[in-house]
Amino acid sequence: MQPGPENRNDSPPGAKAELVEACLREGAFSPHRHDTYTIALTTTGVQSFNYRGENRRSLPGQVMVLHPDEVHDGYCCDEAGFSYRAAYLPPGDVQTVLGGAPLPFLSNGVSADPALVTAALRFVEMCATDSEPLGYQDALQQLVSAMQGCAGQAQAKRTVNTRAVMRVRDFLDSVPDPGTGLDQLEAIAGYDRWQLSRDFRWLLGTSPYRYLQCRRIERARQLLRSGLPLAAAAHEAGFADQSHFGRIFKRTLGTTPLAWRQGERSRTIVL
Repeated sequence: MQPGPENRNDSPPGAKAELVEACLREGAFSPHRHDTYTIALTTTGVQSFNYRGENRRSLPGQVMVLHPDEVHDGYCCDEAGFSYRAAYLPPGDVQTVLGGAPLPFLSNGVSADPALVTAALRFVEMCATDSEPLGYQDALQQLVSAMQGCAGQAQAKRTVNTRAVMRVRDFLDSVPDPGTGLDQLEAIAGYDRWQLSRDFRWLLGTSPYRYLQCRRIERARQLLRSGLPLAAAAHEAGFADQSHFGRIFKRTLGTTPLAWRQGERSRTIVL
């Protein structure tokens, strides 16, 4: 799950990014996008995907770094399939290191840069352990610095209302009831809704709406893990109906809720 909202706007996070370990033997993930960075390390086989209009491949020894809100898919290029370990890193955590600088953007999506690969390996390993928060924070700083180095971006900052954006982010983390609008977020932030939307995307890499949709999907996954039926999980997470839930789920994770739940049980995703 995403790290909780406690003090994420003032200090580096103590919770860990979500860790996923899976293998794909056949089929494909349909085009989808996350509101987080995807930091993925292929452990066996060839991980093929389309990203920013081009076909990409990630091999063992390389690292995938997919920017928030960028559409991608994933598929097997041969019968052997592939396996991978990935951490879904919230942009809010990255901003605790950046302090308002632009989010690093690696246009190729795949890198063999030794410093970045080493940092990604350490970060994923740290997410898999029960180490103290300082270990996660240190690995996060190393990873973000390596991402900045590979992105080659200037470290210029932009004047944004960081605290107001984080207040809105914390409110959306609570997964408010359906009907939440920009007028409500404007009241929480205390300034213009359109400037808020721009600042939110600058700091967190996605829009307030997309961020909330991902929080609803996150809650639904928790409910599905607890054994709740699909329709009940969709309702409890705030979706209008199961059909709407299924569409948003697939756009976010690249697979259906049913296939995801089966994959959670076996840790092998077969589409």
